[in-house]
Amino acid sequence: MICRNVKSNLANLLLEPEAVPVEVRAHVAGCAECGRELAELKATMAMLDTWEAPEPGPFFDARMGALLREAQQAEPAGFFERLRTRLMYGNTRHLRPLAAAALVLLLAIGGGTYAGFVSSSHPAPAAASATVRDLQSLDENAQVFQQMNQLDQQDDSDNSQASPNSL
Repeated sequence: MICRNVKSNLANLLLEPEAVPVEVRAHVAGCAECGRELAELKATMAMLDTWEAPEPGPFFDARMGALLREAQQAEPAGFFERLRTRLMYGNTRHLRPLAAAALVLLLAIGGGTYAGFVSSSHPAPAAASATVRDLQSLDENAQVFQQMNQLDQQDDSDNSQASPNSL
């Protein structure tokens, strides 16, 4: 048997030996370390049995009464002092759901902020140069194409009339 498992049963072996499994008792009888620890525990319990609480001093009641009067007459603690005292020394089980909700809210706000940074960090598309913008506007403007075609036709007709005379 493993000593660490036996050590958790040593107090039960000391107080209620019949309730402890036989394997544990056999291990303690065979293992020197567990036997020594059981003997130390017995010695500690015997020492605690002989201990007596000291009698309070003759002025104990008077001092305790004065401290109680001081505490009653003292200014009540502020909200934050009471909250701090309650958090440090009180039972905070009822605050666990509140703390969990605050953590979820904090994560949601932080995640949303992070998502906003990530989505805004995408680079903007490169601005088109002036030449590209001019060509795009020409593509969209049919009237300019018609005028260009008319000019081309006039140039062709002018060139065809000029070429027979020049020969």
